[in-house]
Order: sequence, then C-alpha cells, then structure tokens
Amino acid sequence: MSDLPPDRLSVDPTSPYHDAAALERGVGIRFKGVEKTNVDEYCVSEGWVRVVAGAAKDRRGQSLTLKLQGAVEPYFKDAQ
Repeated sequence: MSDLPPDRLSVDPTSPYHDAAALERGVGIRFKGVEKTNVDEYCVSEGWVRVVAGAAKDRRGQSLTLKLQGAVEPYFKDAQ
C-alpha cells in the first residue's frame, strides 16, 4: 500500500469508497489545519468532509452528517 491515503474514503461499509485496509492502518484528517476526529467521509480533490452531527439519527438509524467545504489533509497515523 502507498504512503498516501486515498483521495476519497468513507467509514460506512456500504459505501463504494470504503477501504478497510486503509482504515485498519488508521487515517487522520486535518481540516483547515485543525485535527478532526468525527469525520465520516472525506474527498481531497473536491475539498470537503462529512462530519457526524451529534447524536442525531435518521429513520434508518444512520448518523446525520454535515458536509463542510475546505482544505482536507489526510495522513496515515502509523507513519508518524
């Protein structure tokens, strides 16, 4: 596996952007220079992250998310 995380990654196993191997390695996200721990999905090329919106759930039991625009910097935690 390369030293760079994927351009787009999701923690939802039903998503086509879910990559279990990358998540197992541990991916950290810096969004606008601030470390985020509640990121559900990100896309570097489009410049957005989806973060969990508290404890709110939709009718299917999935967490509600907010899409935030800005600079996204993913990194592997084991590379530190």
